[in-house]
Amino acid sequence: MLTSPTPSATPINLASLKHRLLCMVYEAVLLFGIYFSACFLFDVLTQNFNAASIRNWRQLFLFVVVGIYFTYFWGRTGQTLPMQTWRIKLVSANQQAITFKQACLRYCCAWMWFLPSLAFIYLFGIQHWPSIIIIFVGMIAWACTVKLDKNGQFLHDKIAGTQLISLPKEARISDTE
Repeated sequence: MLTSPTPSATPINLASLKHRLLCMVYEAVLLFGIYFSACFLFDVLTQNFNAASIRNWRQLFLFVVVGIYFTYFWGRTGQTLPMQTWRIKLVSANQQAITFKQACLRYCCAWMWFLPSLAFIYLFGIQHWPSIIIIFVGMIAWACTVKLDKNGQFLHDKIAGTQLISLPKEARISDTE
């Protein structure tokens, strides 16, 4: 439990690592649908005549589409659908709504979950199952960045000046009212 730097000194709960990781799994399932839809749209728009020649454009398109998804929801409500389910909210370090700049910075820095591993795979020409193992090891290494922060926040949150907090359970309205 930390205290907020705001004058009211309202106590806040930072989201637990367990809830953040479970939320990430749910987010990955949702992103699969977004990727599938975006790839379909890209293929329809480009008529996909020569897939190899436009592969980099597809990757850029997917990067932008996913970036729009995250920055829109983080900037609008501080929560994506999985974050709403797990009652996790993204806020700035001073518990305020994040700025568009913070959302973009966090999105780009969050790619560090994958980029070092992908660069390693590319540089050494690794293919098939070993590449999956390398990506998995890279993700574990990035997850260990929580040990660098006294509050257990990931490095991309530290860089962007954001944090994930747990929202309290809302009281349910009884059916008799």
